[in-house]
Amino acid sequence: MRRVAIMMAAIASTLALPAAAQDRPPLTPTRDVSVTYRAEGGGPNSGEMRLSWLNAEKKMRMDLPGGAGWSLTDMRSGQVVMVMEAQRMVMELPRDPSGANPAQPSPTARFTRGGTETVLGHRCTVWRYEDGEHRGEACVTAEGIMLRSQASSGGHRGSMTATEVAFGPQDPARFRVPAGYRSMQMPGMPNSGGGPPSR
Repeated sequence: MRRVAIMMAAIASTLALPAAAQDRPPLTPTRDVSVTYRAEGGGPNSGEMRLSWLNAEKKMRMDLPGGAGWSLTDMRSGQVVMVMEAQRMVMELPRDPSGANPAQPSPTARFTRGGTETVLGHRCTVWRYEDGEHRGEACVTAEGIMLRSQASSGGHRGSMTATEVAFGPQDPARFRVPAGYRSMQMPGMPNSGGGPPSR
């Protein structure tokens, strides 16, 4: 799970940026896209990962390095579910006790807009943010696509750099929790009575 925490930190800036500035990129890509990244988090946390967006349903799928599994985030509700293919298990990540949406920006975050860069032929704007011990920056296109990101949180660091951007319709089936998988809870997580998102 430490790998998941680091990779989530690496994309935190993308999820938080748009609330900061009046002239801002969208919270999620404005059309279907799948982006492959080189992820670096130190030691075994490095590798290739992919983020895919199904724009019509405002869902994001994150395939973790090394086939560790994948996560499904509902950008509207903030619900995050981990899918572990090898174990045929799904696990809903705990919600914030305050009821805050983890896919929405923190109200205490401070942002700074930087210059522009070109990554893989795509122009992007650099945004930096700081929220307590969470710090990072990301270069985001006008369409809401993060091309590079680096973040630190709780002494851990992570970074992501896009190696391929593929626009095109996404298969909705890839954004569904597999049927027949066993549901489990994180240790110490109270039973909310809920389960994985409906198919």
